Amino acid sequence: MKAMTATTFDVSAACFRAPPSCSPLSSPNLCRTSSSFLKPVNPHKGRISVTVPPKFPNFRTETALKGNLEAVRVPTSVPVRVAYELLLAGHRYLDVRTPEEFNAGHAPGAVNTPYMFRVGSGMTKNSNFLREVSSHFRKDDEIIVGCQLGKRSMMAASDLLAAGFTGLTDMAGGYAAWTQNGLPTEQ
Repeated sequence: MKAMTATTFDVSAACFRAPPSCSPLSSPNLCRTSSSFLKPVNPHKGRISVTVPPKFPNFRTETALKGNLEAVRVPTSVPVRVAYELLLAGHRYLDVRTPEEFNAGHAPGAVNTPYMFRVGSGMTKNSNFLREVSSHFRKDDEIIVGCQLGKRSMMAASDLLAAGFTGLTDMAGGYAAWTQNGLPTEQ
């Protein structure tokens, strides 16, 4: 597979970070180091050429070149302190932990709908998860999704996004990070 070259990218101050003495408009070398892949095309127009050498050709690259790659939405994930501020601002909290975990303590006002249940020594997905969430929330509600450590909430938020929920925010770190930050809880 050949290296792909993209040209005529407009470089703005918002996306180009370099020391003040190193500017694509003032330096024809673009402050190049031995590993730099940015090359000036026309320094007066603020345009550069970016060459991306293929390191690992893979199915996604091949599929993308053929135009068959679907865009996958990923939930926004925020730290627990931001999630708490969102809760104070009126977002609702969906706790996707098991009922046992939820009953041991949870964020104030949280609604518990388990994403997974404990079965023996493992866990299995709640086959009624989307239906149960839909009975508590509308698809356009602003929802913070949290679990114990952050993995189940990300999976749950991804499933909810795919089902058409739009106001989702995943809470990184889960309830463990919530309590470590001394945020309010209830039982």
